[in-house]
Amino acid sequence: MTEPRTPAQVLREARQKASREKRARVIAVVDQMKASGEPISFLAVARIAGVSNWLVYAEGVREHIEEARKSQAKGESRKAKEGAVASAASVATDFELIRAELRAVRAERDALKAAVQRSLGRQVDQAGSAELVARIRELITQIEVRDETIKALTSERNALKHVLEEAQDDLISSRTALRNMIRGQNAPQDEVH
Repeated sequence: MTEPRTPAQVLREARQKASREKRARVIAVVDQMKASGEPISFLAVARIAGVSNWLVYAEGVREHIEEARKSQAKGESRKAKEGAVASAASVATDFELIRAELRAVRAERDALKAAVQRSLGRQVDQAGSAELVARIRELITQIEVRDETIKALTSERNALKHVLEEAQDDLISSRTALRNMIRGQNAPQDEVH
């Protein structure tokens, strides 16, 4: 027969179990990050595993993370030697090529913009002022018609709002009268003797 455990023993065992589970979760996260090629850092491991920053620096866990980081660093240097990772000079050259292409695109855009402006200027010059005045009058007429329509619709809306308010007042009055009538019928009637 086993001796009954004290509350302190139960608590200590529960804490040890939780600690083992958290450490296993951290190690699993590190292995997963290593397999996926995701950069490994102490803070990233703590965040993904959902544990405190203190735990990732604890003895036994810290060594596993450091080993994974070293392994990742070796893999990166191997890729750089094989040419899989771009060198700083290669990146700088790419940036310079992109800048040159951007300058050419901007110059082309500016040339097209100037051509459109010249074309519009010619069209305005060619159109007589009489045509422009007629177009302006037409637009003013359209605006006036629109304004009249808006006034009419606003007036109609206000009238409908008024009708709605009256209907709501009538409904409230009818409900109150109906309630009073029902109460009157349900009240005990005094017998006349």
